[in-house]
Amino acid sequence: MPYPLDPDKMYYMPTHFGPRTGPRQGPDGRKFECIDNPLGTAYSVSFLSNARQLQAFLPPGFSLDGEPVVTVSSNHMTEIEWLAGRGYNVLGVSFPVQFSGEQDQARGSFLTVLWENLTDPILTGREEIGFSKIYCELPPPTRLRGAYHLIASWLGFKFLDMHLFDLRELTSEEIQTRQASATGDGALHYKYMPRTGEWGSADIAYPVLTPAANSNQRILEQRVGSGRIEFHRARWEDLPTQYNIVNAFADLEILEYRGSSLTKTIGGKDISDQRILR
Repeated sequence: MPYPLDPDKMYYMPTHFGPRTGPRQGPDGRKFECIDNPLGTAYSVSFLSNARQLQAFLPPGFSLDGEPVVTVSSNHMTEIEWLAGRGYNVLGVSFPVQFSGEQDQARGSFLTVLWENLTDPILTGREEIGFSKIYCELPPPTRLRGAYHLIASWLGFKFLDMHLFDLRELTSEEIQTRQASATGDGALHYKYMPRTGEWGSADIAYPVLTPAANSNQRILEQRVGSGRIEFHRARWEDLPTQYNIVNAFADLEILEYRGSSLTKTIGGKDISDQRILR
């Protein structure tokens, strides 16, 4: 007799062994509150770019919102409860957009791609909530005389250098002011899965929103300063499955840098409030 799927449990391939544990479903189906974990250190650099170039990345229903400011951010996380205390690192590229659908309107940062250095969050993030996640190597940053240097690579090919320097620590009042001035509904994504055997057709294709609210994340420390980034152009031989992504970022105009930040946090949320936009 074929095995049944419990409609109250979460599954992803392979389904043959029952429901899978992950960030939104722990042992015995329990949730992770994300109050005292994870610990995160996020490094980001922003720059003003070319609006026409960014528009080429936008799916249907999306448009630029305000200045075309690109933010490259890498978050290094530890003590993650759903990974039994382990951690992983991520690298994302985003810019401000608005979405206008038949039913929904939303403003926020459009996450074009999110590199991660561990398979498990890549699979759950792509299949369950629709983040555009792919793999790369993200070693810890080097620090010298208060400056930070981060790199990203794939099987030995380095495709990104990111530098943060001249950092100064913000006061608690300054941090609160920055948080109060933050606008938008959250992070926007475009979930797409191809239809097997009908290549070029989609099984699913729709925008999704990660709401900014309902997070237990708290800022422990924040510094701001200057920064610079460089994406290194790749040949197909260097990055067979990602060269067009990296080259698109390498071709972006950097009209002026808009600063850098280093933010240490604790807590978060399991993103089970992710929703489809229509």
